[in-house]
Amino acid sequence: MTIRDKKHILVTCAIIERDGFVLAAQRSAVMSMPLKWEFPGGKIKTDESPEKCLRRELAEELDVKIAIQKPLAPTTHEYPEFTVTLYPFICSIVGGEIKRNEHAAITWLPSGALFTLDWAEADLPILAAYLRQLQR
Repeated sequence: MTIRDKKHILVTCAIIERDGFVLAAQRSAVMSMPLKWEFPGGKIKTDESPEKCLRRELAEELDVKIAIQKPLAPTTHEYPEFTVTLYPFICSIVGGEIKRNEHAAITWLPSGALFTLDWAEADLPILAAYLRQLQR
């Protein structure tokens, strides 16, 4: 399989902040990359903006409404089977109570403890960029 043959997926993700903590979500055992941790989000549909996608996905996955505070730079990661470009946004919850509709677990951690989780590889550069911008 060449790089040209690989599927390229565009995905949004939310770095949700609350009271000095950040939400991390653990992928379910039946998802690809089972039980890895990620920032919640999902695939961008055709003719859908990243912001609209993120609001839709978080409503579906977690039953929450969000306010988008700030975008971070998109990053691209190549897995053996596919390539993913992640569009990260720093967000806050403005409505709803979190329900785990797809994930095995969620946790709120202080930013300094986020690296203790077993993250999906594509999320690691997003996590590093987020932590760098916190230090500014």
